[in-house]
Amino acid sequence: MTHPFLDLAPCTAAQFAGVERRLARLLATAHDVVIMQGEALLPLEGCIRGAAGPGTTALNVITGPYGQTFGGWLRDCGATVVDLAVPFHTAVTPEQVAEALAARPEIDFVSLVHAEAATGNTNPVAEIGEVVRAHGALFMVDAVASVAAEPLLPDVWGVDLCVVGAQKAMGGPAGVSAAVVSERAWQRMAANPRAPRHSYLSLLDWKERWIDAGRAALPHAPAQLEMLALDACLDRIEQDGPDAVMARHATAAAATRAGAVALGGGLAPFVHEARAAAPVATTLRVPAGHDAARLVAAALAIDPALPLVAGGGALAREMIRVNHYGPNAGRGPVLAALTALGEALAESGAPVDLAGAREAVARSWTG
Repeated sequence: MTHPFLDLAPCTAAQFAGVERRLARLLATAHDVVIMQGEALLPLEGCIRGAAGPGTTALNVITGPYGQTFGGWLRDCGATVVDLAVPFHTAVTPEQVAEALAARPEIDFVSLVHAEAATGNTNPVAEIGEVVRAHGALFMVDAVASVAAEPLLPDVWGVDLCVVGAQKAMGGPAGVSAAVVSERAWQRMAANPRAPRHSYLSLLDWKERWIDAGRAALPHAPAQLEMLALDACLDRIEQDGPDAVMARHATAAAATRAGAVALGGGLAPFVHEARAAAPVATTLRVPAGHDAARLVAAALAIDPALPLVAGGGALAREMIRVNHYGPNAGRGPVLAALTALGEALAESGAPVDLAGAREAVARSWTG
């Protein structure tokens, strides 16, 4: 008996290269796109270990937990790291980046997360890219949460290393990701004696064995299901139109924020200013005396499929995240999540306005 998920023809080199080209079109990039067979942490770590070493002085912008992770990798590579940390309820500004670069002219590498889904903020990469380009540093951006949810133009913005993943706004699997690599970045890696080689982390291996070899033979057997799913994601985005997909995410974010404010009960947007809020996830601060994890558990008891999660680490007790990305970037999931949260708050004795929340959500979609 055949099975559509098991009895698959191998993914050929031509098919693999075709998906790379489609992803390049989505990102409007002329740089090399390297699809890697793993969750996005794989190319993120590969980019840092490939481009940074003992001679590197890196400005690591921290607006959430992934920025903290990058700092650890950079230090482990032997780089001198200058951390620029801002409160997680806001975004970094181009002026803050410019000041940090001016204070340390030797900085030659800048790492930044575009949208931090974990904290619900998003950073102005286009404007920051101008500052970094004027300084002359190599610019790496984690765009895993922002791709397909908001504009992302690595070439125009001067991004040398840009990592994307399929599992958020693209609506796909977590097991496949990609890095966009500029010629400057390739040169930096080639000159780095500590860049991974003959390693699953090695982007240089992909360049040598795949790109420079004419994309004729894959370095290893690709993950067929994940490649099929990524191709299907690109189909859906192309059919709907990237602008429509981004607009849907922006509307979901605005509706969630407005609905949470109208709901009351002590809930408040964690990211203070709407312009700094990510379109993939809205983070909410729970009222004093409440536990975020317990509220989320109560809401999920109503519907386990709701796109709700408590904050991670130190934020586990005070933050709730509504993940309105991919198939959840719609009125139904947003309304269901806020309704369940409202019911959980009401059960704990908090005064809520469910009708007001529903009206606020509806207005976001009807204009």
